[in-house]
Amino acid sequence: MPAIEPRYDPEQDLVEESQSPSEEPTETTTLLPAPAVEDTPTPRTTKKRTKMSSTLFFRIGAIYGAAAVGLGAFGAHGLKKRISDPNKIASWSTAAHYQLVHSAVLLAASHHPVASALFTAGMTMFSGSIYALTLDTERYRFLGPVTPVGGLFLIAGWLALAFASKGRVVGGLPKF
Repeated sequence: MPAIEPRYDPEQDLVEESQSPSEEPTETTTLLPAPAVEDTPTPRTTKKRTKMSSTLFFRIGAIYGAAAVGLGAFGAHGLKKRISDPNKIASWSTAAHYQLVHSAVLLAASHHPVASALFTAGMTMFSGSIYALTLDTERYRFLGPVTPVGGLFLIAGWLALAFASKGRVVGGLPKF
């Protein structure tokens, strides 16, 4: 007896088991469920991935927010002992302010993966480069061009939120 080879019929999303691949299905054909493909997202796995990324971005927002408060306090108190240039202290304050504001936005929009990724990258590049340049301009000079790129990422995050709602508003808030 020849080996039985399953055939996949995408129309029925079922596998037909017949004597050979060239044979037409007969009345004795057994229908089996289609093979499971692990990498194909299903509604269940897509929701799980979205929830996982939402939780991750929420945590990042909380951690970045706590760091912004700490770095802002350091800039207001400890940095003045180390740096006398008022412009550098103002830059540090700006970085902490932007980080804190966008951390709060990240907490609120953590369910939107594109905007959340843009905000996270933007905060890291924008505020991070300013912190480094404030501490040692010569050593971190290469980070100078990173600051405006981080700013563009922050702007892109806001635009991602604007276009994600597609004009649908539910209860006064955009529905993503």
